[in-house]
Amino acid sequence: MSNCNDSGIVRMLLRWTDYAFFLELTEVNVVMGGDNVEETERPWKKNSGWIPRYGWKVKLDHEFPETRDQTLWPKINQLLPLIPLALRYLVYVFMSFWTGRRPLMNPWNMLTGKQIYGVPIGGIGGGTIGRGFKGEFCRYQLVPGQYTYHTVPANQFIVTVQNGNNKTLYQQVLSSHGKPKNCLSSWKWLFSGSDAEYCALFPRAWTVYNIPEQKIRLVCRQVSPVIPHNYKDSSVPGAVFIWSVENRNDEVRKVSITFTFKNGNGGEEDRAGGCWSESFHQPGHGGVLIHQSFKGMPCTYGIAGSEKNGSTVSWITKFDPWSDGSELWDKLNKFGHLNDHSESSEKLEPGKELACAVCVKCEVPKNEISEAELALVWDMPKIHFVLGCRQYSRYYTKYFGDDGNASMKLIKYVFENSARWEKEIDNWQRPILTDVELPDWYKSAIFNELYYVADGGSIWLLPHESNELGASDPRQVYGHFGYLEGHEYTMYNTYDVHFYASFALALLWPRLQESIQYEILETIGSEDTSMRWHLYDGKRNFRKVKNSVPHDVGDPYEEPFILINAYPIHDVSEWKDLNLKFVLQCYRDYCLFADEQYVKNMWPKVQIVMHKAMEWDKDGDGLIENGGMPDQTYDSWVMKGPSAYCGSLWLAALYSARKMAEVMNDVDQAALYEETLKKAKGAFETKLWNGEYYNFDSSSDTNSRSIMSDQLCGLWYLRACGVTEEVFNGKHVASALRKIFDFNVMKFKNGTMGAVNGMTPDGKIDMVTVQSEEAWTGVVYGLAALMLHEGMVEEAFKTAHGIYNTVYNTIGMGFETPEALYVEKSYRAVGYMRPLSIWGIQHAWEQRQKKKLP
Repeated sequence: MSNCNDSGIVRMLLRWTDYAFFLELTEVNVVMGGDNVEETERPWKKNSGWIPRYGWKVKLDHEFPETRDQTLWPKINQLLPLIPLALRYLVYVFMSFWTGRRPLMNPWNMLTGKQIYGVPIGGIGGGTIGRGFKGEFCRYQLVPGQYTYHTVPANQFIVTVQNGNNKTLYQQVLSSHGKPKNCLSSWKWLFSGSDAEYCALFPRAWTVYNIPEQKIRLVCRQVSPVIPHNYKDSSVPGAVFIWSVENRNDEVRKVSITFTFKNGNGGEEDRAGGCWSESFHQPGHGGVLIHQSFKGMPCTYGIAGSEKNGSTVSWITKFDPWSDGSELWDKLNKFGHLNDHSESSEKLEPGKELACAVCVKCEVPKNEISEAELALVWDMPKIHFVLGCRQYSRYYTKYFGDDGNASMKLIKYVFENSARWEKEIDNWQRPILTDVELPDWYKSAIFNELYYVADGGSIWLLPHESNELGASDPRQVYGHFGYLEGHEYTMYNTYDVHFYASFALALLWPRLQESIQYEILETIGSEDTSMRWHLYDGKRNFRKVKNSVPHDVGDPYEEPFILINAYPIHDVSEWKDLNLKFVLQCYRDYCLFADEQYVKNMWPKVQIVMHKAMEWDKDGDGLIENGGMPDQTYDSWVMKGPSAYCGSLWLAALYSARKMAEVMNDVDQAALYEETLKKAKGAFETKLWNGEYYNFDSSSDTNSRSIMSDQLCGLWYLRACGVTEEVFNGKHVASALRKIFDFNVMKFKNGTMGAVNGMTPDGKIDMVTVQSEEAWTGVVYGLAALMLHEGMVEEAFKTAHGIYNTVYNTIGMGFETPEALYVEKSYRAVGYMRPLSIWGIQHAWEQRQKKKLP
């Protein structure tokens, strides 16, 4: 194939060739300057500096135009109703610390985003290690549900360049993050950020390092095995780093990539002692294992290099990460490799830490490209939560064992399967990346927001021996899955929020979505009669009321799956959305999976929660009423009487329950739901429609006519189920969505920041509560999905682009996407579950494209 650099030829190819094939070849050619590539080659076979056309891209010296934090002073009118809650919350926080546990939401110690993060490494449910776009290792999430935010200086990649006579010409730490103050002073730090570029497209990331004075270019491709519908590989706790080394000199160069890594996660506990390291060598690769313990849970890091393509691997098992680092640095500088192949290490005394290093050296002919591969895995097979009631085995141990000796198996598996992983990732991402109708920014957003499935405190556990699971229960095969509401809101599977986020799991890992549904199913009939003091109103009630959908399945600082409903603010048994969201997810999943056994298993509890919900219709008009408290996911925004948000969920739940009744041939229940739906539709229109949109609620309060961006949430779910029947008045829906776009989107930061939750009819942000003035990232993506379903394509992508661009490009909060943004200066809840709802947009898009097909 000849060079394709001429722009005219490129345009012709765009018109006349298969676009996916063009994407692969032009990326190789454009990036590498036009080297010939055979038509049968693919980037995963010849990774000659290939980087994707799409993704989140920045230079390593990038600075974001705006810095925000979580400092927010409520207005007087917002503050007064919250004073009793705030006082009770102070007592709650004090008692939490007094009893030795951490409050699950601590408004007096909120995180500030660091504007450093990139794609995290690791699969799903086994913990993750964050990586910054400048090259740092940061944000460790190995202990279930707990994060540490340390950037560890000793965890680095170092490049050494030698000529053909083994004379060192260049040596540099490959990070622009900064030089540490108290250690490793002999190392050469601060790689020029202007000479390097980062590209994130989860679960992969690329960093390009140009070394012009040496005519060398490096491309590090970071790959984690997060692969849709592949449950074994997606559970692997580790990643591979594939380095492409391009030599543009007229003579050979010998290039070494050295991976240094220390015990622990950068915190004070690293000095607790007891860690030790050992080397290993297996056919084709070798490296070092670091044995240690986190919170009493044994864990082994495995760092290794591959001998593929003639590369040589060397290592040292121990150096002091708090020394000047000269022992390691000088050895690399002198030899270009590390000459310890059999060294072992004694167990360290308390108060000491250790680091190790693995070096892969390759010879690169003139004007050619070679590769070096390194891997990082961790084996923490058995975990417990803070109360320690049970011990669990992580899901990956199903394939690799739970005896604590899986690190070398994992490393071998990573090296043997990384090429296949990339092929599967590429096959998954290709249809979206090559869809010329989708905006470029969206091709970054849709994949990068998926980071949260792995890095959202996710746990994936084998069933506990005490569990009695039915024959059709997917947890028998796929285990228990949980992820946190947020990095700061430490509750697993927060159900009102998961309702939005669940599209990611339902579309990509449907058995994990089913696992959550069966977990919720199991809890509905349970009861916990321990009395809880609810912080919102000071009333006491059972922690879990029988025949109600729980808010969450527990807090990692307690004992999740046993102590459910960790959320302490409201009596969630009276929340108006939880029951309905269970019904809607049951029907949505049935529409996706076409599994009648699933409906059969869910049906008894669907009837129970629907019967409970019918009790909330106090006047018998078919439409449920809110209780004059924040009794739904907007847990500081009071709804009184029928509301647009809960009312739309109720109409959708009635329709869905009727359809499931028909699947079950339950004529009586189908008739009941059909009759109730007819009444409710009339009441919804009569009590809430104002001629332009649906009122926030039917009360006489001044904010009752607020334009709520989420007012048609229930319709979104029906459209996602493929429902075309007119459950909601079509003309009214079109008018309401147009009003939301014109007001909540375009009058909010001039349409550049998504959609604000509430807007007054005169075009001002609704300031009745802090949540009404927020833009919720996940709600914005859900709204955009509904707009797509309703044919508002341009409006949908403009709405979604505003929130994505603000998070990733303006305030630098990518890979820690917050729950909420304010019009300026502030955000709330770092690292949050709800933005996974962006996969609802993809589902809407795919449904739309299917309708176009002949």
